[in-house]
Amino acid sequence: MFVRPATPEESLDVRRILDAAMLEPGDVEARIENGDVLVAGDRRDGSADGTAGTDRILGTVVLEPLPDERGAHVASIGVRRRHRDRGLGSALIDRALERERRLTARFDDSVRPFYERLGFTIEAIDDRRHRGVAVQGDDD
Repeated sequence: MFVRPATPEESLDVRRILDAAMLEPGDVEARIENGDVLVAGDRRDGSADGTAGTDRILGTVVLEPLPDERGAHVASIGVRRRHRDRGLGSALIDRALERERRLTARFDDSVRPFYERLGFTIEAIDDRRHRGVAVQGDDD
């Protein structure tokens, strides 16, 4: 598995993953250009004729820089349905936290366990929505 910044050529893959999750990613191309989109996936082997393998994009996270605070906001995160529960979402958040040192997120009750497992401090916004914050290095 790999996690790395998305390339401009991968914007369609990023959009497809987020569209399938019914998420609004905004201007993906601009965010990729700014380095605010990470992708996760695996590598398909090359063929017997010696052609190079290709990266298969299976998940993505779109980050928004926080203008008045350090860190970034998780604007969207998605993993292809058939590849969920394999650690791709966790790897994306881990890499984003490693890079940004602080992440915020807003999310529905249905995905609260995901953010809890990743160590986010969570507070309720209302009956169904939550906000969370994760900070790397608090216990160093």
